[in-house]
Parts: sequence; structure tokens; C-alpha cells
Amino acid sequence: MLSLQETPERKLRVATVSLAGCFGCHMSFLDMDENLLDLFELVKFDRSPLTDIKHCGSCDIGFIEGGVCNSENVHVLREFRNNCRTLIAVGACAVNGGLPALRNQLDVREVLREVYFEQPGVVSSTIPNDIELPLLLDKARPINEVVRVDYFIPGCPPSGDAIFKFLTDFIYGRTPRLDYPLIRFD
Repeated sequence: MLSLQETPERKLRVATVSLAGCFGCHMSFLDMDENLLDLFELVKFDRSPLTDIKHCGSCDIGFIEGGVCNSENVHVLREFRNNCRTLIAVGACAVNGGLPALRNQLDVREVLREVYFEQPGVVSSTIPNDIELPLLLDKARPINEVVRVDYFIPGCPPSGDAIFKFLTDFIYGRTPRLDYPLIRFD
């Protein structure tokens, strides 16, 4: 636990978002347990599931989890890059495409045709086309293929301790560093 005399003079603004993925990295964020209470003393959350704010304002740090799979992901990611001084890719999906990138072996048009035209029981042979549905990209991408990323936290998902250590290093002006025990996955 951090003592109050260690609290920085200014709380950093932090935003988080999940793109295409399983939301496991946000669950790791919540797995900080009592460290989450310490974190509330150090940062102010902007867009995050903790605040339900829908658009990212001006922030010091943006945590992005998930791969980039559709037009909405691209829009949100660019908004974060434009509004966050430091952008951090969190977890395998954001770092290297992770599970969403497994679909890259398939042709999106062929999959949509098979699902909406050839499956038994299909009544309407129409691929949904509504302004509310984001357009799929041909390939899922890690976020650094769309915008510049400042730091990467690997893992599927990384532990809450790893995220907390990385963030507190950053808050206190130390170069973020995760030692082997925080990044091993065995």
C-alpha cells in the first residue's frame, strides 16, 4: 500500500477502452484488489467502464486492450491517440492481434456469405447492412499497425499486479519496467 506522503501533487487522467477481444485485461485491472483503492488516490479516470464516459477527453495515459477488427475500433483508437499523451497497448490482442487475429486466415466475404446464405434454416438471404453496425476490416490488426503506441504490456491477460506496477512506475516518473515474475505465464 502507498502512504499518503507518496501521493503525487497532481492526479493523472487515465482512460481505458476495450476494442475487439474478451475484456480480460479490464478484468485484470479490477483484479488489483486493494491496490485499486490506492490507484484512485493517484489517478482520475476519464473514459472507462468505471465511469461510463463514452468519449475520451484529454488524458495523460490511455490503456487500450483488444485488436482492431472494424471501423468503430479504428475510430475509437484514433480518438485515444489524439487525446492521450501516452498510449499503452495492454494484452496479447492489442500487442499482436491475439485471438481476434485468428480470423485472418479466413476471407471475411466468404464467411459472411456462408453464414447468411448457406446455413440451414436461413430465412432471409441478406447480409445485415445497417448504419449502426461497424464495417468489418478485412484483417484484424494489433493497435500499433493503426496508431503509434508508446508502451506495450504483454499477457493474455497481464496480471493486475503487472498493470499496477507499470502504472505506478509511470506516475512516479520512473521508466516503466516489468520484471520477469510479472510477465511470466506458466
